[in-house]
Amino acid sequence: MIRAATILATALMIAPFASAQSVQERLNDYPTAARADYVFGCMATNGQSRSVLEKCSCSIDVIASILPYDKYVEAETVLSLRLTGGERMSIFRTAAMANAIVADLRRAQAEAEIICF
Repeated sequence: MIRAATILATALMIAPFASAQSVQERLNDYPTAARADYVFGCMATNGQSRSVLEKCSCSIDVIASILPYDKYVEAETVLSLRLTGGERMSIFRTAAMANAIVADLRRAQAEAEIICF
């Protein structure tokens, strides 16, 4: 009986931290490497200054707040496959589902540009 009470008490103490962690994970589900990769690409396009670093960092934060990481990866994958030549890859250039995936990323990027740049 004492053992069950101890386990229950421990579970009740851990529960708030577990739920807080899941909320934090949902808000920050982009891995650091993915964020850094985006910022490096953004800076290569927009310049190599401190102000551009801040704007690009802001941009990926806004995108992450709009688009879940798995959707971001899907869109980046479709964009990458569109660069590949060949008849089989044409589906990624013409399919409505592929276009919708990329459109979601483009909308998030447009909002990020308005807010951060």
